[in-house]
Amino acid sequence: MIKWNGKSELLLGLVVLGLSACQPVSDAWVTGWTERAAHDQIMLVRENPPSLGQRRLLSQSVVYPDLGVFLQSRGSPDFLAETTTHDRHFLILYYLEAKCAYACRAKAASTRQIEFTGPYPITRREVRLLRNFKQQAAGRLANFVVRASKAAS
Repeated sequence: MIKWNGKSELLLGLVVLGLSACQPVSDAWVTGWTERAAHDQIMLVRENPPSLGQRRLLSQSVVYPDLGVFLQSRGSPDFLAETTTHDRHFLILYYLEAKCAYACRAKAASTRQIEFTGPYPITRREVRLLRNFKQQAAGRLANFVVRASKAAS
């Protein structure tokens, strides 16, 4: 049994970071893993370090080129929700500052076309809830960095 302390957590974090930095894994495996993890989830979209939401947004931009064009014109959302029903794939892009969301629907499973609707207003309650999620994620990241730097010294 492994006894977890600050050093072992740091070592585990460095191993995970090292493995992800090398990226020897095929894109197909990564896309499949992120797809399973993303199903029916609301995900934070954070560039640094890349969040699951960021990875999904990038992979979906490859699948649906119009999504990449949309993101270039509107910027990255704060949150991404993703689900599939029957043969349709749906994404919802949440922009907290603008207090709105856009819905994206793949036209068919076999096409690379996606249609957009919105913007739809999001309620104050939804904005507050998503902002709290974002702050909690930032707090957890900051705590991890502090613990890692203490363990390294």
